[in-house]
Parts: sequence; structure tokens; C-alpha cells
Amino acid sequence: MAQWTSAVGAAQLARLLTSQQDRPAGPGSRRPPAYRALADGVRLLVLEGRVPVAARLPAERELALALSVSRTTVAAAYEALRAEGFLESRRGAGSWTAVPAGNPVPARGLEPLPPEALGSMIDLGCAALPAPEPWLTRAVRGALEELPPYAHTHGDYPAGLPALRSMIADRYTARGIPTMPEQIMVTTGAMGAIDAICHLFGGRGERIAVESPSYANILQLMREAGARLVPVAMAEGLTGWDMDRWRQVLREAAPRIAYVVADFHNPTGALADDDQRRRLVDAARSAGTVLVADETMSELWLDADVEMPRAVCAFDPAGSTVITVGSASKAFWAGMRIGWVRAAPDVIRSLVAARAYADMGTPVLEQLAVNWLFGTDGWERAVEIRRAQARQNRDELVGAVRRELPDWEFEVPRGGLTLWVRTGGLSGSRLAEAGERVGVRVPSGPRFGVDGAFEGYVRLPFTVGGAVAEEAAVRLSAAARIVESGGTTGTDAPRTFVA
Repeated sequence: MAQWTSAVGAAQLARLLTSQQDRPAGPGSRRPPAYRALADGVRLLVLEGRVPVAARLPAERELALALSVSRTTVAAAYEALRAEGFLESRRGAGSWTAVPAGNPVPARGLEPLPPEALGSMIDLGCAALPAPEPWLTRAVRGALEELPPYAHTHGDYPAGLPALRSMIADRYTARGIPTMPEQIMVTTGAMGAIDAICHLFGGRGERIAVESPSYANILQLMREAGARLVPVAMAEGLTGWDMDRWRQVLREAAPRIAYVVADFHNPTGALADDDQRRRLVDAARSAGTVLVADETMSELWLDADVEMPRAVCAFDPAGSTVITVGSASKAFWAGMRIGWVRAAPDVIRSLVAARAYADMGTPVLEQLAVNWLFGTDGWERAVEIRRAQARQNRDELVGAVRRELPDWEFEVPRGGLTLWVRTGGLSGSRLAEAGERVGVRVPSGPRFGVDGAFEGYVRLPFTVGGAVAEEAAVRLSAAARIVESGGTTGTDAPRTFVA
């Protein structure tokens, strides 16, 4: 019986492999043999989760043809992978990817490290900050005081607690976007909201237009839902969207859904202006595309003189085109898994009906905690703590990277939680692997793209500052030297770092 559970075609694997471009070899440096480079490329794809474990690889002859190399090269690469534990084979069943005994199965998203691993590893993989105390504790205490009446009910509220739906609707109305509670569904985080939207509107095989780059975990969610992703390149710098490209994609591809992050885009930090928002809504309406606007970063402006544009849904007064997703996870705390959807009442009813077959509803206590924050000055004061913390981390991380890695290029965003960095011609995938060895975890650019795009980038979140930011930059510099030299760190373990 075959041990593989999925398959990777020769053309797809070739695209992923050819995207892994390193800086040209310098004087005195040695390039590995072709088979070794191929084996390393496949190993990196497995370690990053871009080729899943237990995926059947193409036959040697097929991959050789797709890569324009000899079959002997592919056979030698496969043999090397088998010897290292990254490939298993059986006559008649083919070869499939594996991980060596004792290695963790790679994640396909950007999950945070477990707390016990943080002593020796600086985690730049997850764009999330510690809770803004004392407001988390106060919110939970306030929620416990409000809990007794709800404890006498069944506790299932598929659309969310009426009090929180009304509070969220009032917050939109205060922003100049009239909203009724019937237009709100509370979800388990923004991921839960987008998952529900994708299942309602984007069945298997449906096209979904996405910014390129875009948020890695959302891209993976859509892939696993069976969507066909249509990437749309961002404009240069931090200037938002390239509207000519968006109009072309919406007109020619006619995607069922388009997913965008207009407010301090993840990962680039770009902020779309009013005119871009208006034009994108008009183009989506004309194409019959549902425009999903992710607002999870909208309150995280970091510079005092930032003028925030109007919400994307403000340009859709009829409510027929835009679905808005919000969340407490980025602005407040990732452990507060409360998100919401704002849409037309009929869309909300359909989402609620479909939810009955998924998670039934969002935890009551956490909803009450967010409701307490919204109903007091707790939310605004907590978010101000979050902005101050992210601002300081941003400035200190930017300074450290500029000192240690002067060849790396980036623009400093004025909000959000992430820095999108061009790595001076080095492979982001190889930097991520080398970083794990020297004690810094960083996601490579291809995680935020489609089919291997952005190999020359990494994403750095504003989650560390001070001495930790300095040490992170030092370790990234060490990883860069490893990649440049084509060497390895052997079995040297990273030293323990205490902030």
C-alpha cells in the first residue's frame, strides 16, 4: 500500500525549485554539485512546508525533463534525500517526502513557537505581541461579572452575543458607516471569519484574487479549501494597490472573491488611499466579485501624523460588494480569539446557517471580555499601549537591521506589525533554514506568495525590541554569511538568550 497522501507534479515542483535563487557565487566560493543543489532544494521545500510531508514526488524521468537536467542528477538527488531521511520509496509505489526521525513535522503556516523554546530561539515568525496589561486582566474580570445570566442558557450563539453584535455595529456607525446588529457575525478570530466566507462563496475550484504578496496563513487556508489563487502584484513601495493590474484581473479572471488588506498590509505595511479603495470597490462591483476587506491592522497606525483613509466598506453603501473582517487579535492580543464579519444581513444569515456545521459559535467569556473593553475606555487605552510598544520595537529593529545587514533593503511602514525586507539577493528559504540553526526563526518570502514568488525576501515583525532586536539582527547576519558561503553551522546549538 502506498504511503503518500498527496502528489506534486513535475511542473509544479520545477517552479518551486527554480524560484530558489542564491546570490551568484563570489571569488573562492564553491557551488555544490547539481544533484546536491537539487536535493537541498527539495529538502528546503519540505522543511518550510511548501511541499507537504507524504507527498509523492514526480518520477525521475519526468522531473529531469521539467528541470532540463539529466536523469542521473535526479536519481542521485533522490538517493541523497533517502539517505538523509527526507524521502521514502517503494517499488511500484514511487517516492514520497518524509522527515527524519526526531524532526518536527513542518508547519504550513506561521504558528508561534511553544513558550519552552523561547529561551534559545528568537521567534520572528509570528506577528503578535504580549497582552497589553492590565487591560486583559480587567476585561476578564469584567466578563466574569457579566457571565451569570449567560450561564443559565445553553451558551450557543451562532451569530455572536447580541450585546457584542450591537456594540460592534455601533462602532462602525460612529465611523460614519451606518450598521445594524443584523449586519454583524462574531467569529473565532479573523481566520474563522475568512474560512466561513471562503466556504460560502469560494467553493472548490473557484478563483480568488489575492494581493501578491499576501498573508501566508490566509493563502494556505484558501489553498486547503481548494481555491485557485490569482495573484495581483502590489504597487511599488508602500503606496498600496496597482489599480491597473486589479482592473485587468477582475475583468479577465472574474474571480468569485478578492481578498485584500487595505490597512497596513501584511506583510508589506502598505496603506491604500481613499481613491484606490473607491476604484477597487467599483471594479469589484462591475466584475461581480465579492471583495473581502481585512481590517485587522486598521487601528495600528504608529506615527502621529498618519491620516487614516475611510474604511473600504464606506465606498459600498448598498452593502452588495464588500464584506469586512475585523479582529481583536492584532490590535489587542492574539490570545483573544474574537473576530467579526460585517456584511449585508442576508449574507450574515447565510454565514450563520452554514456555521451550524462547523463550530456552533464563539466562546461566551471572550465575547464578554471584548464587549467590556468596547463599552469602557479599556479598548482605546489598551490599543494605545499596543501602538507605543510596536512603534518602539519597529524603530529599534529597523536600526539593528540597518547596522548589521546594510545590504538589505526595505521601506519603513507607518503602521502595522511587519517589515518586508529584500535580502540583497540571498534566498529567503535558505536564510530561514540557516536562521533556525543560529537561533532566530524568520519566515521566508515564498510563504507570502504563490508558486515560489518572493524568494529574495523575508518578513520581520515588530515583536522584539532593545537588546533582543540587536541580537536578532546579529543572528540574521550570521545566517546571511552561512548562505553566502554555502556552508553550514554543523551541530552548534544557539546560545541561550535572556532579555
